[in-house]
Amino acid sequence: MSDVILARRVAQAMSKTIGFDEVASEEIVLAVSELASNLVKHAINGRLTLEVISDGERRGIQIKSEDSGPGIEDVEQVLKDGFSSTDSLGFGLGAVNRIMDEFEIESLGSTGGGTRVVAKMWVYRDTVGSMPGTLEFGAATRSHPESKLNGDAFVIKRWGESTLVGVIDGLGHGQYAHRAAQEARNYVEKHFKLPLKKIFLGTNRACRGTRGVVMALVKFDEAQEKMCFASIGNIAGRVFGTPESMNFIVRRGFIGVNAPSPVVLERHWDPRYMMVLHSDGLLTNWQWKDFSHRAEKSAIVIAQQLLVYWQPVITPQQG
Repeated sequence: MSDVILARRVAQAMSKTIGFDEVASEEIVLAVSELASNLVKHAINGRLTLEVISDGERRGIQIKSEDSGPGIEDVEQVLKDGFSSTDSLGFGLGAVNRIMDEFEIESLGSTGGGTRVVAKMWVYRDTVGSMPGTLEFGAATRSHPESKLNGDAFVIKRWGESTLVGVIDGLGHGQYAHRAAQEARNYVEKHFKLPLKKIFLGTNRACRGTRGVVMALVKFDEAQEKMCFASIGNIAGRVFGTPESMNFIVRRGFIGVNAPSPVVLERHWDPRYMMVLHSDGLLTNWQWKDFSHRAEKSAIVIAQQLLVYWQPVITPQQG
């Protein structure tokens, strides 16, 4: 285990030199420890490489783990927490996926190349919520009437003139839906600055071993007056106040189970527009014209009142 200890020390020194704070440095050390331990325990001719990287004004660290073993039959399966195999990399990769900004795993066993894992983390200089922005956001949620635990979750993360918002719905109800929704929310909040496709990919991996979720994410860029939308599952997105109707492409599937790659749509965004994202906690046939007299209310009040006035009636026979 001396190699693992050495790798941890190098990672800690390098991360602090690059400019990561104490929390990020400890996360990098943990990721390095997991990858190095897996190489020592399972790999054949394994090698761990740490490298300082840059992307424009950003600096970061790249961790690359390579071995010449037989490879992994199912690379996504090994990301499930608790999975372990004596024939390949195993326990800990799910944690590395959640910790690092970017995570790629590739099995080259069929060509004798073994397994390669590449993980990156970036130093972000701007602070969350550093500028007030002109857009207003609000959210409201509630648990299923027959459950104390909430299977829905939402995300609102602001930085500079950008904002990421999301609605997440864990499959089913109760503790298992709650766990899936929280796993997804935790990943999104940790990686909110990534492109939407990468957030969905990472969330899909983070939710392995859970029931899965459906999710819609929207990234607003106020400086460029645009927004990007992506969704997998039955999260509804509706926009009001636009000159023409704005429609979105929603992919069928469940994140963490059989999620396809989302279709990311980019559209012009005017601060006078209004978007509503909602799960099946609201009736799908509600109309804004029946609610427009509340348009002058704050976003949080509108969200709360939509939830109260347009909730479906749950009978004992319904799930």
